[in-house]
Amino acid sequence: MRWVRRFSKLFAVLAVTLLLFVITGASDTMVFYARIIKLYTQEPHTKIAMPFAEVKKKEIADTWQAPRGTDRKHEGQDIFAPRGTPVLSATSGYIYKIGENNLGGQTVSVISKGGRIYYYAHLDSYANGIEVGDRVTTRTVLGYVGTTGNAQGTPPHLHFGIYSFSGAINPLPLLTDRVTPTVTKKQTPIHRSHRLVL
Repeated sequence: MRWVRRFSKLFAVLAVTLLLFVITGASDTMVFYARIIKLYTQEPHTKIAMPFAEVKKKEIADTWQAPRGTDRKHEGQDIFAPRGTPVLSATSGYIYKIGENNLGGQTVSVISKGGRIYYYAHLDSYANGIEVGDRVTTRTVLGYVGTTGNAQGTPPHLHFGIYSFSGAINPLPLLTDRVTPTVTKKQTPIHRSHRLVL
């Protein structure tokens, strides 16, 4: 009978713990971290989408490791576009961080396969309704091009960086142009039924 009481107590503790997770929203946090753990088990992307619909890879001047002041080098690519241009996620994954810092200004970070962090900086504004933990695809708008942070006084651009456990990775070799959707006129059954048969 003792084992029944112990089992009952253990079950009660687990039930109360689960209830607290649900009430406090900690269950959402646990699910988010479980998803991140799963991403770490997957191979990182070898190719990623351009973070803009209209900018081509050949239009990017390689700014990787360019000197920045006297004490640091550039850890990413600056991709120039008009202020307000939508910034798209280069990968699928989850929004890991939304915030502001001195260098990047308004930033969004997305975590994806292999635990890599994709960093979007100098945003003029964030896309409406995005939150940490949101699932994203390569069609998700994260924000809009600007000049926040240390980009004030420069032409509007996106600072795009990739970070792994071993440090910064040059995004340029991984970037691929987005394919412009081809619009074709599909015949409907009505069009087919009106064909003239001789």
